[in-house]
Amino acid sequence: MTEPARAIRVLLADDETMIRHGVRLILRHADGIEVVAEAPDGRQAVESAAAHRPDVVLLDIRMPVCDGLAAIAPLLALDPAPRVVMLTTFGDDDNVVRALRAGAAGFLLKDEGPQELISAVRAAAAGDAVLSPGVTGAVISRMLRAGGAQDADGGRADERIARLTGREREVLAMLGEGLSNQDIAARLGIGIGTVKTHVGAILDKTGSTSRVQAALLAHRTGLAS
Repeated sequence: MTEPARAIRVLLADDETMIRHGVRLILRHADGIEVVAEAPDGRQAVESAAAHRPDVVLLDIRMPVCDGLAAIAPLLALDPAPRVVMLTTFGDDDNVVRALRAGAAGFLLKDEGPQELISAVRAAAAGDAVLSPGVTGAVISRMLRAGGAQDADGGRADERIARLTGREREVLAMLGEGLSNQDIAARLGIGIGTVKTHVGAILDKTGSTSRVQAALLAHRTGLAS
């Protein structure tokens, strides 16, 4: 008999009790997701993550004692490292950019709906970037302005795009939209495994170290807008 899949373990860190309560209630009713710990600040989030080994940490940016930005590095230094998704409010683009550069897997607006929250947790656990559509455009624009014309490997963006096949360009454009592997698979009518293969090839051929970097490349070259 096939063993049931292990539930995605989530740690929730937010200094607002009502936010934690609301998120916990939403995730409690989601299949395959378990909230294993909560924390009111970044320092306790790191301590709880070390003790409970979550797969995903939902991390508020603005918290007392130790804010979410300061907690990213010690969370990612854990073994195994959790996927860190920032909880943010509209207009906090500068801090979101800092979080992404520090290694966060993405960001989610606090006023997103229950299904968006559940999908974000599942996407992060699956290795996808979590890019809340409500602020993705503004965040990408800020990162592009800060990044300059050259890419991380010193090559021009259009030269890196030239290495991709036509289907890989299609997938890259969808990464720029913030779509998950599941969403891309549904739009293209292909399997999730095939999407993962394309994403791996895109990261390898373009020298991108993450889906967020690939999304930036898509916007820089006009594949996504």
